[in-house]
Amino acid sequence: MDAQQQQRQQGVPARPRSGDGGGDFTPILTVLVAFIAIFALIVAPSISTLNNSVSILHQVPEGHVGVYWRGGALLNTITDPGFHMKLPFITQFEPIQVTLQTDLVRDIPCGTKGGVMINFEKVEVVNRLRKDHVYDTLLNYGVNYDNTWIYDKIHHEINQFCSAHSLQQVYIDMFDQIDEKMKDALQADCTRYAPGIEILSVRITKPSIPESIRRNFENMEQERTKVLIAVERQRVAEKEAETQKKIAISEAERNAHVSKIQMEQKLMEKDSARKQEEISNSMYLAREKSLADASYYRTMKEAEANKLKLTPEFLELRFIEAIANNSKIFFGNKVPNMVLDQRLLGNFLQGAVPRAES
Repeated sequence: MDAQQQQRQQGVPARPRSGDGGGDFTPILTVLVAFIAIFALIVAPSISTLNNSVSILHQVPEGHVGVYWRGGALLNTITDPGFHMKLPFITQFEPIQVTLQTDLVRDIPCGTKGGVMINFEKVEVVNRLRKDHVYDTLLNYGVNYDNTWIYDKIHHEINQFCSAHSLQQVYIDMFDQIDEKMKDALQADCTRYAPGIEILSVRITKPSIPESIRRNFENMEQERTKVLIAVERQRVAEKEAETQKKIAISEAERNAHVSKIQMEQKLMEKDSARKQEEISNSMYLAREKSLADASYYRTMKEAEANKLKLTPEFLELRFIEAIANNSKIFFGNKVPNMVLDQRLLGNFLQGAVPRAES
């Protein structure tokens, strides 16, 4: 008898052989390891999802809304920020941002119309999901809706733009327009297919180009800068000449204006002097006329007075006074005759006066 039979007879349990199926745990361990691996692949990567599934009380942060799935189906229930209740393991919860957010898209290669490969290192897209369109957007495009309408779309639009333009246009001439063109292109498709997504702005950095082409552009820019400097110098010289011309014209106009003012001042002075002379002449003429009128009036009055004085008595008085005042004495036989002749003259005048009055 062999040793195994002896042990069985003695009541000692036999040691299982390696080939016996009753004591081999390898299949069990294999199934257990496979189950653990499947559990790790399914459950471990989504710890936050697991917590959301297990928890009853959950919180929606500010700037977000709460969205719920039950059995993989999106529920038409949107909650506001704050604490809320849900069924554990049955209902899944996800916060969705409805405020401004910036999606950063990196390393976008594209080929220009001339076949030059360039790379946009960074593109920033500022966007927002409208609260009243959260359900429709997630129903059609899922939680990662921005992958479809921002990340993938910006790659497509950048390549479309580069393929339609040359390197000169993309890198220099139209680079300032790319931001606005990308924004309009993204918003046009979002408005048509996902109206809840608003594209507010797009910021694109300068693309990286081959080193040799970049040096050529730098040399071109230097030459262009020199040309601009020469043009600016010429413009400055023209402006200086124009300024000098304006200064000379202004000085001439000022001198002409001053001369005109001085001439007008002299004319006014002459006119004032002429008026003063006329006034003086008028005053002199009036004065002389007044003097002449006064002299005429005095002469007339004297004549009238003398006429009134021509009486025989007055004439005789004057005759006597004249004889009395005479300092010469005449001697001779004719003296009485002279006196007689004078008396005869007086009588004649006395007779003439009444005839004149009649």
